[in-house]
Amino acid sequence: MFKIYKPQVLTLGIILMFLFNTSIGWSQTNYSILDFWKYYSDAENQLYKQQAEISFQSLIKRKESISKLQTKNDWEGHQQVIKERLHASIGDFPVKTPLNPVITKRIKKEGYSVEKLYFESMPGVKVTAAFFIPQGKKKNLPTIIYCSGHSDLAFRSDIYQHVILNLVKKGFAVFAFDPYGQGERLQYFDQNQGKSRFSPTREHSYPGAQLFVNGESTGKYMIWDGIRAVDYLLSRKEVDPNRIGITGRSGGGTQSSHIAAFDERIKASAPECYITSMEYQLKSGGPQDAEQNFPRGIQLGLDHADLLEVRAPKPTLMITTTRDIFSIQGARDTYREAKLTYKAFDMSENLMMVEDNAGHQSTLKNREAMYAFFQKHLDNSGDPKDEEVVIFPVEELYVTETGQLSTSVGSKFLFDVNSDLTKKNMEVLKGSRQNMDQHLIDLKQKVQTITGYSQSTRKGELLFSGQTEFETYYLNKYLIELPGNNLIPFVAFVPKQSTKRSVLYLDDLANKKSDAAYAIPIEMAKKGITVIVPDLPGYGELGPGYLKGDAYFENTSYNQWFAGILNGKSTISLHVEAIETLLEVCKADLKLDDKEFMGISKGGFNSSLLHAAALGIDFKSMLFLDPMPSFQYVVSNKDYNPAHIPFTVAGALPHYDLPDLTAAFAPRKLMLVVEADGGAMDSVYSQAYDFVKEHYKSLNKANNFAIEKIESEEGTMDTLDKFLSNL
Repeated sequence: MFKIYKPQVLTLGIILMFLFNTSIGWSQTNYSILDFWKYYSDAENQLYKQQAEISFQSLIKRKESISKLQTKNDWEGHQQVIKERLHASIGDFPVKTPLNPVITKRIKKEGYSVEKLYFESMPGVKVTAAFFIPQGKKKNLPTIIYCSGHSDLAFRSDIYQHVILNLVKKGFAVFAFDPYGQGERLQYFDQNQGKSRFSPTREHSYPGAQLFVNGESTGKYMIWDGIRAVDYLLSRKEVDPNRIGITGRSGGGTQSSHIAAFDERIKASAPECYITSMEYQLKSGGPQDAEQNFPRGIQLGLDHADLLEVRAPKPTLMITTTRDIFSIQGARDTYREAKLTYKAFDMSENLMMVEDNAGHQSTLKNREAMYAFFQKHLDNSGDPKDEEVVIFPVEELYVTETGQLSTSVGSKFLFDVNSDLTKKNMEVLKGSRQNMDQHLIDLKQKVQTITGYSQSTRKGELLFSGQTEFETYYLNKYLIELPGNNLIPFVAFVPKQSTKRSVLYLDDLANKKSDAAYAIPIEMAKKGITVIVPDLPGYGELGPGYLKGDAYFENTSYNQWFAGILNGKSTISLHVEAIETLLEVCKADLKLDDKEFMGISKGGFNSSLLHAAALGIDFKSMLFLDPMPSFQYVVSNKDYNPAHIPFTVAGALPHYDLPDLTAAFAPRKLMLVVEADGGAMDSVYSQAYDFVKEHYKSLNKANNFAIEKIESEEGTMDTLDKFLSNL
């Protein structure tokens, strides 16, 4: 047994030099575990591969279900199931309101005219568009909706204009509209730079993450724009309501396939360079930007094939390329499966696939196949040959004077839609808090369901991985090896003279050769406290992984987080399950009493600890350093911190938020340490946690909850000492 140790009091100056002055010649310890375990060189991809494996299991079950479908009746039943699953994922669409179309200008060209216009898909949400009308017949024209891919210019880009004008030359009316975040609908437009601060995919995903937390999705509102575009076309005498088609490439392939799956008024659909299978998408480029991910889509049993099968026997053409970013193998597999549906309807010829040997691009062969497809199925005979056309200068196709809604007539965007949703969700949540006792009783079940948490039954093997002795403590290294090559690497700071207290310390400790990064655990160990410091999935040696994706913000991959959106398994749930396993091992193998564990975190890991506590892990007390304030804070701010997103939970609002989990921790001691700014952030914390203070007060434990404000990060150690001394 170790002797009782009374820690010496270090002066604040010495602590601060250690914490913040990296130029001092302190020895640098190697805190890495996996440097030794070479076999696990792929460990940094564990988070994504855990998510993918969960998805693969759901997709296997889907294949088994599909294999049992034989007759037309079987497939009709499956179509109804698809519709129900799509609705379960997307939810109810908004109520249809007046479109209030405004035609801003008409342009006459040889052989056709163009009307530049905008309409309102929802009150205040303006959609800029151009309606290309061939000369001659004025009524009942075959009409094609053109969906733009991820181009800043949207339908004004050269290749999209080329396709649109070719269709017009062949006698089709074409309606092209700007998606959110593209063309004249840039949501983060910087007037000084004359452009958005984000690329189109990020324009979709940055507000899209906020929508996910609020229980909705970018996809829902992009599909809604398409549905309202059909509504507008049906108000025009030029359009034959029985001959409406839709097409688009890349992101336009996403939109066209989604809109066609939801809107039965679209007779013929030809998505280009998008349709694949979720299995091969996950194994190649991974989940794409926000609108391409149906919430819990894979968990619900949805795949790309369902977007085609739900339409059967309506005419559909898959336009593909062999070197596309969307797997051609997935496209071929999807075509084979969907073909079974069309065969069951005895309309096999209505599902076609064209394939060209090219990358993610429009090719001559594919364009001509698309022209011929629409000519046949929209009853508009003619020559499908691709022709030379005269492209418009971009500015000539601007609908508004400035070329941006935000600087001309104004519009609501996804953030505004999300803000309205946030207000509604918070009203519901505040209403639930009125009966605090019942609210907290219901909380655990809500958290378990929404996060996707399942109690861990995995038995891991603890591998001792080395020890380094210091003057007052030992640094022990461990690896917990779990089935499926899942790992939990951690270090334990074990004091030579223990006070019998233990801490679980969570932080993103990516630098494994920095004593400064481990300064807080070191100082606690010197005070006689055993400190367990693990890496959780996505962080430290278990991250960040190869998948950055097309929604990568400030070293944070939203695409990895989207993988959890698809299968209903949040990153937070994986953190909680890892913490649960870790503490069981500490209790059983390291003889640490898990009932005496304190939880301390930095940054967004307060969310991980709060969820762990809500789901049954019994921490004695918790201290949060620079914590994420709340989910409400993330969804309410146009310029939120991307690093917070992995610590949020899709669909949490309106059911619960971090302050609710904090209230559930009462009456145990909990302190938030935030840097005082004398302004907005002070107000954010005080307002979000007012009801938490009242709840602690109602339990006669008002002193057990505190929001401690420090002037700068240098005050962290003083606050830590204060917290520890008051336990």
